[in-house]
Amino acid sequence: MILAERLTTKEGSLVKRRTSINRQIRIIRNALSSVISALDRLAPALATSSAGVARAASPRRKMRLSPKRLAALKVQGQYMGYLRGLKPPQQARVKKLRVTKGVHAAIAMARKLAA
Repeated sequence: MILAERLTTKEGSLVKRRTSINRQIRIIRNALSSVISALDRLAPALATSSAGVARAASPRRKMRLSPKRLAALKVQGQYMGYLRGLKPPQQARVKKLRVTKGVHAAIAMARKLAA
């Protein structure tokens, strides 16, 4: 403010601008200090709530699949993987073969078409 007081009235717009900047800096400083104090009050509550959530989370259950189901999923994955790499007309041929002769024959054909 000392610089603003030394300016003559001829430079009045500069005095207003300097005062405005100082006022804005003061407003920002007050806002930041209020945010810091709010975070200080909130930190203990967040620490206890996050620790409680971590303990309360149950571990993921292990999927119990029969060997037959695992084999079916593996065949399904192979079929879908080979089908993904084919063009639409080739996909249609493989799907038609799957309906008539089964998945294993369709996988063999898709593997052949992909190569």
